[in-house]
Amino acid sequence: MATSEPGAPLAPLTTMRVGGPAAHLVTAKTAEEVVEAVRSTDEAGTPLLLVSGGSNLVIADGGFDGTVVRIATNGVRAAPADDGTVEVTVAAGEVWDEVVARAVAEGWSGIEALSGIPGLTGATPVQNVGAYGQEVAQTISRVVTWDREEMRERTFTGAECGFTYRNSIFKQTGRYVVLEVTFRLALGDLSAPIAYADLAAHLGVEQGERVPLADAREAVLAQRRKRGMVLDAADHDTWSCGSFFTNPILPTEEMDALLARAAERLGPDGPVPPTFAAGEGRSKTSAAWLIDKAGFAKGYAMPGPAALSTKHTLAVTNRGDATAADIAALAREVRDGVRDAFGVTLVNEPVFVGHSL
Repeated sequence: MATSEPGAPLAPLTTMRVGGPAAHLVTAKTAEEVVEAVRSTDEAGTPLLLVSGGSNLVIADGGFDGTVVRIATNGVRAAPADDGTVEVTVAAGEVWDEVVARAVAEGWSGIEALSGIPGLTGATPVQNVGAYGQEVAQTISRVVTWDREEMRERTFTGAECGFTYRNSIFKQTGRYVVLEVTFRLALGDLSAPIAYADLAAHLGVEQGERVPLADAREAVLAQRRKRGMVLDAADHDTWSCGSFFTNPILPTEEMDALLARAAERLGPDGPVPPTFAAGEGRSKTSAAWLIDKAGFAKGYAMPGPAALSTKHTLAVTNRGDATAADIAALAREVRDGVRDAFGVTLVNEPVFVGHSL
């Protein structure tokens, strides 16, 4: 039976480690307990907050005046498919990096570049989690959810999830609660083709080559540690939500305006914003580049209480005793500074609960 705690602190349940208490915290250890907790909360008309790994939440200092359901389900099932792949079905409450580690050990290829990402598996389709050239959209075959409007279980195929860059149908609405996710992975000892230049360089291979799965995982973890993106309680650079802002995707005319502003600010022979194709008439650029060139270097605002990571400009961090208000104030300063410098408004990736940026 799910456990319930009134007035439970929420900061320890998040990687940013800020925020006040919940009116009630329910810990659900089975899919049935998750459904019952959500259904009863909805029927009572009480505000609901779902907490998975807490790696994408900034909870207000006043806490959450409602019911928080903590997803603590577990279970991994693997079934070989007829086409030589394997379907791996994972409960929403499984720790994501442990799932990746198991995939590497079992010879399941397709998610190794997503090593070291904090949080639980149920959050991966919500954000369309991605890194180093991989996204879960590439391997998710179905997602089982609880539909809060129709009060029934509903299954989405990968194509029905509406995946785009760091987005999905599940993020666009609070209607669906993820219960389990099924991935279709290749069988073999080699990684998917290495798609990220820095990762390929670290491995000493060309982009598009494959390497042993274990080598790919260790290289990704090394890259993430260098950027303070692997959780470590002793390292305040990891007291964060990871990348705080998404990389902007701009129409051609807005990208042209950005290039002009950069040349004006940094000189015609100065550094140029990196650009990547993002569909017809659209290009993606680097939020980290914009932050740095707007004057917010690594470690900006040190010693805190909130500061940019000393390892990566894209991470807003808690230096030990920051409040949610401190985090929001620094994020707002960075966002507004980039807009003033380059005319681009960065969008925060973490969800703000009880307050806004």
